[in-house]
Amino acid sequence: MADGSVAKEIPAARPAAGVERARRQESEAERADRQWNELMQEIRVAQTGVQILFGFLLSVAFTPAFGHLSETDRIIYITTVVLGATATGALIAPVPFHRWVSGRSIKAQAVRWAARLTFLGLALLIATLTSALFLILRVATHDSFVPWLVGGVVAWYLACWMALPLWVRQRYTTRTVDAN
Repeated sequence: MADGSVAKEIPAARPAAGVERARRQESEAERADRQWNELMQEIRVAQTGVQILFGFLLSVAFTPAFGHLSETDRIIYITTVVLGATATGALIAPVPFHRWVSGRSIKAQAVRWAARLTFLGLALLIATLTSALFLILRVATHDSFVPWLVGGVVAWYLACWMALPLWVRQRYTTRTVDAN
């Protein structure tokens, strides 16, 4: 430090945006481009999965077994399809969003909004997966342990998709502070 004080790294705090940008030596525009490309790569993975799941869900209504579902199972199915449709919409949304705002020098804002849509899409995907699993296990087993099993799977999703990333972010992100 310029005044001779000692700087030390403190874990569990996020570096200021300016510090991170300086460390990477990228402009705000370059940072927005990088973040956009990273987000698009992440979305590609999620989009593929949600689109396959949604396509499968749509086809179920045209199978002979669909006519034998109870009223409760039909409601769960309809809920699952609607959740799948909304998850698909939210995960695809960043693409047309980008088309509408492209060339207007607002990529940093587009990245923020696309990230929000992606997060919403992933939350809806968890709900879709939960509902689909619940329906499938209800139809396949007719057993009282199904809600417990689905609850365990949801806990696993939340641990992998939320708790672990938040813990890693908290644990390994550092910032430099003045030691005085």
